[in-house]
Amino acid sequence: MSIIKQPLLFAGSLGEKHLYTLYDSGANLSCINPEYLENLENPTQLGRIRMMGTAAEGHYIEVTQRVSLDFYMDDVLLSDEFLVIPGLSEEAIIGAATMQKWRIKLDFEHDTAIVDPKVAKMQLV
Repeated sequence: MSIIKQPLLFAGSLGEKHLYTLYDSGANLSCINPEYLENLENPTQLGRIRMMGTAAEGHYIEVTQRVSLDFYMDDVLLSDEFLVIPGLSEEAIIGAATMQKWRIKLDFEHDTAIVDPKVAKMQLV
């Protein structure tokens, strides 16, 4: 199993910050560790609490907040919602739904993630 991590620039209403980001095609949704939200963005409460399953069988984490953030890949501005996960082992995780939305491809041979150049052109319209 290959793992791809890259530093990405995240931007919120309070500022910008580089976060070491894991691309995880096994995770449906994107998430962020709350420790890295200071001076970046204020989270909002979820309408309903979500119980998220972990890799440990039968272990769940209660998720009560989310945050909308912009992030940059190869100077292409992207954005999405990130669930705020207490105790998350990574600074940020880009999940499968975000990868599909922005046509992000994982290149395990070169240990990198690639954003489709057409995405940048779509934003100019």
